Amino acid sequence: MATDVQRREHDYEITVDGTHAGLAAFVERPGVVVFTHTEIDDAFEGQGVGSVLARAALDDVRARGLKVDPRCPFIKAWIERHPDYQELVA
Repeated sequence: MATDVQRREHDYEITVDGTHAGLAAFVERPGVVVFTHTEIDDAFEGQGVGSVLARAALDDVRARGLKVDPRCPFIKAWIERHPDYQELVA
């Protein structure tokens, strides 16, 4: 399973083998990325695609020197399960 995550204007999109598999929507504020919603297409549920998307999006936020406001329940729960990402929370 080849995955790719791309940051677009208002979301991070994940594709699996070239097929759209989901997205994590955000609003960017000065110094903070506010994650508002994450969705994974039904065909990819339960395959770890959401975790790949969350990790890639948060790694991008970290690399850009920004903080996160995880209003999306999925992103918030993912950060809570991964202590090495908790310092990103604004």
